[in-house]
Amino acid sequence: MKAKCLVIDDWGIDTIPPERRADLLEIIDDHYEQRSIIIAAQLPVEHWHEYIGDNTIADAILDRIVHQAKILQLQGESLRKSVDPN
Repeated sequence: MKAKCLVIDDWGIDTIPPERRADLLEIIDDHYEQRSIIIAAQLPVEHWHEYIGDNTIADAILDRIVHQAKILQLQGESLRKSVDPN
């Protein structure tokens, strides 16, 4: 059974090793136009190409996720801040 929605959290936090870039493209391609993809990132979209690293693979990945994307920009205080119990 294939997942109906692919969620990628913390996109852009760490580098993508060269040997994993093609794997990422395959996963994205498998979901493209068939299932939803949600990407949570602090890295602005305009830096994603550079983040992926390989121009050919970056073009293919971004072509599948950016052009039909609905981008939501959340603002405000971090909900991960620790709460002082006092």
